[in-house]
This record gives sequence, structure tokens and C-alpha cells, in this order.
Amino acid sequence: MKIEVGQAAPDFTLFDSEKKEVTLADLKGKNILLLFFPLAFTSVCTKELCEVRDTISIYNTANAMVFGISSDSLYTLAKFKQEQNLNFSLLSDYNKETATAYGSLYETFGFGMKGVAKRSAFVIDKEGFVRYAEVLENAGEVPDFAAIKEVLAKLA
Repeated sequence: MKIEVGQAAPDFTLFDSEKKEVTLADLKGKNILLLFFPLAFTSVCTKELCEVRDTISIYNTANAMVFGISSDSLYTLAKFKQEQNLNFSLLSDYNKETATAYGSLYETFGFGMKGVAKRSAFVIDKEGFVRYAEVLENAGEVPDFAAIKEVLAKLA
């Protein structure tokens, strides 16, 4: 399913790397940036998430909570978060239900892996509506962070 700007964001409940449940519906009143990424510890994913880490003040100023989501286990994500000193939550979509709901799942990824999240970015406003949607087919590319920051600045 392709997510369009203006539609209600699909709800989800996932566990974060601290083993706590995070439900999108419970976050109303905050702007949200969802960053789906293929695999922890890979070069492009590390670069992307560390860029967000290094500019977290921009997201904080926009009253935005940032969540990285992958199909990695929560244990893998906990190690990745620790090693990269990430200052936002990582959510495990191990069953791939959320990536599927957001149209962000490769049927087949490199090395014959199936069900890996596509690199994607979604900005969800305080009322739960999608205000930015970008799904990349090429896992070597990163989302347009300038456009994301522009959308968030208007929502702050």
C-alpha cells in the first residue's frame, strides 16, 4: 500500500530497543519522523542514522520525535543504538507488518534476503496525518533531509 500525503498514518505497536512498546496512536500531540531502514550496522544505514543523531536539535526544536524502524531484532537494534550512540528510539518491525502497512518492504533484498525494510521517511503531524512521504527503491540513497526539515519547521 502506498502512503500518500494527507492520509491518516497507519497505526502500529512495536517494541523499541529497550523492550518497551511504542504505539503511534499514543503519540498524538507530537510531530513524528519515521525512518525505515534496511539493516543495522550497514554503511548507508549507519550514515543516515548518525546524521540524524548529529542534528537531533533540529528535530527537537520542531517538537518531533524520531523513530528508526527496521526488521532487525530488538537485540540487534539495542547493540546498534549503543555502538552508534543514537539519541532516538529504534523500533523492531521483526514481523514486517508496519513496513508492509507503509509500503516500505522489499520482497527480495540483496543476498536473497526477503522482507527487508525499504529506506523510507514519513513525517506525521500532531493529529496523526502524513505530511511527508518518501520511499526509496535504491537502498544506497538516503531521504531528502532538507525537505523533511522544511516540512517539520512548518509543523512546529
